[in-house]
Amino acid sequence: MVCFRLAPVPGSGLLLLCLVLGAVSSYALELNLRDSENATCLYAKWQMNFTIRYETTDKHNKTVTISDLGPATYSGSSCGDDQNGPKIAVQFGSGFSWIVNFTEEKSFYSIDSISFSYNMNDNTTFPDAKEKGVFTVSDHVAFRVPLNDIFRCNSLLTLGKNDVVQHYWDVHVQAFVQNGTVSTKEFLCDKDKTLTTVLPIVPTTVPSPTTTPSPKEKPEVGSYSVVNSNGTCLLATMGLQLNITHDKVASVININPNTTNFTGSCHPQTALLRLSSSSIKYLDFVFAVKNENRFYLKEVNVSMYLVNGSVFSIANNNLSYWDAPLGSSYMCNKEQTVSVSGAFQINTFDLRVQPFNVMEGKYSTAQECSLDDDTILIPIIVGAGLSGLIIVIVIAYLIGRRKSYAGYQTL
Repeated sequence: MVCFRLAPVPGSGLLLLCLVLGAVSSYALELNLRDSENATCLYAKWQMNFTIRYETTDKHNKTVTISDLGPATYSGSSCGDDQNGPKIAVQFGSGFSWIVNFTEEKSFYSIDSISFSYNMNDNTTFPDAKEKGVFTVSDHVAFRVPLNDIFRCNSLLTLGKNDVVQHYWDVHVQAFVQNGTVSTKEFLCDKDKTLTTVLPIVPTTVPSPTTTPSPKEKPEVGSYSVVNSNGTCLLATMGLQLNITHDKVASVININPNTTNFTGSCHPQTALLRLSSSSIKYLDFVFAVKNENRFYLKEVNVSMYLVNGSVFSIANNNLSYWDAPLGSSYMCNKEQTVSVSGAFQINTFDLRVQPFNVMEGKYSTAQECSLDDDTILIPIIVGAGLSGLIIVIVIAYLIGRRKSYAGYQTL
C-alpha cells in the first residue's frame, strides 16, 4: 500500500490518500478522508473503469476502455459542511475526472449522484475523434444506506448513459463516519445480497450430498476481450469448467459465457482478464512476459459464492501454463487442466488466447499445445512397433539357442 499525505484541503481538513496497487487490476483506490480534528469522516475503497464509444473522423464508431487511471489526484474531495455533503473527487489522465456526491437524511445517507468527465481533446486516448472537447455524463443514483453502515458491493455494478459505460466492483464506502471509526456493519448491494443468501436447511430425511461430483457436459465456448486506448489488447476464446473441492465435497461448475461479464487491463509486461457473474465475484487470469520474447499464464485468482452461501477463494501467482512466443497466440482445442491448487482446477476446452501484441483485433498465428499435435503420435507408434518387433526377435533367438544347446547334451 502506498500512502500520500497531502496538505489540508479547504473545508475538509487533512486528507489521507492510500492507493492500493494490485498485480495488474484495473485500478484499486482507497481513500481515508479526515476532518480538521484528524478523525475519519469518509472512507472508500473501490475499483472502476470506463468504456467510451465515439465517432471517428472517417464516420466509424470506435470503443475505448480506460482502465489505467494512475497517477490520480483528489483535489476537491471533502468531508462536507452545513451547506454541502461529502464528496469524492478524482482527477486522472489528461482532463478526466470522476465525482460522487453524498447526502444525509435522518437515519440514512445516500450515494446521491455520480458524474464522469472525459477529454476528447486527448489525442492519445481519442486519436481520431470527430468531436473535440470535454464531455460529462451524470447519473442520479440515490442509493440509501443506513447511517453508521458501510456499503459493500463486490459484484460488478454498471452505469450506462449515452456513449459511456462505467464499471465498479469491490466497492466499500461509508460517508458520515460516526466518531471517526469506520463501521464493521455492512449494508450489501442487491447483487451481493442475492449471492450471500443462505439456503434453507435440508430435512434430515434427505440423503446427504455425495463427495463425488456429478458428470458435467462440455461447457459452452465464450469469447472475451480487453480494449484499451490503442484498441483490442487481449483476446480469449475458451470453454471453462471449474472443479472445486470444499469441505470434502467436490463440485463441477460450467461457466456460461452468456451470463458472464468481463473486463481487464493491458500493460507492457502483464495483462489481466477478469470474469465475473452472479455467483463469481472474480476469476482473474494474469499473464506475464518472460525472457522478453514469450508470454505465459502466471496467476489465477478466484473468489466465488458456493450454493450454501459460503465464499470460496483461492489464489496462485506461481503458475506456468499457456506458454507461447510474443506476437503469436496460444491454442489448445482438446481438454486441458490448469491446476491452481489441490482444491481448485480449471478445465479448458477449445482454448485460444493472446494477451499481448494483438493486431487489428484479430488473433495472430497460433502455437498449438502438444495435446493438439497428432503428428507426435506417429513416431511414438512407429517406435513402439519397432521396440515390440525387436523384443520378439530377441526372445525367438534365445529360445532357438536354448533348443540347439539341448541337442548336444550327453545321454
